[in-house]
Amino acid sequence: MTLKKRLIKEQRVLLAIVIVVIVAAVSAINPRFIQVKNLITIFQQISVTGILTMAMSMLLIGGGIDLSIGNIMVLSGVVMASVIHSTGNTALAVAAGMAAGTLCGALNGVIIAKSKCIPLIITLGTSEMFYGMALTISGGRIMSFGGAFNAIGKTKLFQIFPVMLLVLAAMVVLSYILMNRTKFGRRIVAIGGNEKNAFLSGINIVRYKVILYGIAGLFCSVAAIIFSARIGSITANAGAGYETSALTAAIIGGVTFDGGKGTISGAFLGCVLMGVISNAMNILQVETYIQTIITGAIIVCAVVLSNINNIRRR
Repeated sequence: MTLKKRLIKEQRVLLAIVIVVIVAAVSAINPRFIQVKNLITIFQQISVTGILTMAMSMLLIGGGIDLSIGNIMVLSGVVMASVIHSTGNTALAVAAGMAAGTLCGALNGVIIAKSKCIPLIITLGTSEMFYGMALTISGGRIMSFGGAFNAIGKTKLFQIFPVMLLVLAAMVVLSYILMNRTKFGRRIVAIGGNEKNAFLSGINIVRYKVILYGIAGLFCSVAAIIFSARIGSITANAGAGYETSALTAAIIGGVTFDGGKGTISGAFLGCVLMGVISNAMNILQVETYIQTIITGAIIVCAVVLSNINNIRRR
């Protein structure tokens, strides 16, 4: 196979090319799109989705899925806001929120691993549970963080680069290292590729699934911190749609429903592509309902493309 063909088959390269083409095309129409300020805005807009995409990607590679990540994020945020309101202690609030997120994720992992039920169905159910818990704690009110995370949301390095983007970068790098440079990551890929063979090779399936879902829950709590840093408050329904966005970004980036396939870098590029498209539509003043149609079409295309190999086998 020639280098050219290998590059064409490499989805990450294709994604990068598509991103560059869109940026160039939109910039030709509206030069404001290519300005540094707007490019930074794009990454700020995908900061929460980007972290959740990392969580979703790791789960998909491990043969799982979690449709409750949006509500885990919200529950973590509500817990943090509640602790801040009660004690005024930000460090304690962060610890409580991270514990809540990790426990929610681990609960998903235990149920899925022990029951051997379809993760999609289980996490649909637990998503409603977590939403109800967030609604109960918040009482349906808008919960303020009292400026506790302003240092993350408003601080800029060199008066340009927002600190929250450093958090996003750190989570992406952590995900990459975890999945590509550790024994844990290799075993998760093995489980996702063929769970039966992984079990026969001596891998403790239940243990690794619980840990994986727990890590995904922890990522959700970090996303809650970034969300609160950007918005300054949170409500029980604030997580709606985030699971779909994270799943779409991962699929666009080459992660599949088959398990054992895909890369963290590809998933992040998928998230960037979605952010670029969304921002471009805003810059070009595309009507909101048209944006919804385009977003839906992207989701359908992403799912079809992810299943193209299975279609060819038939």
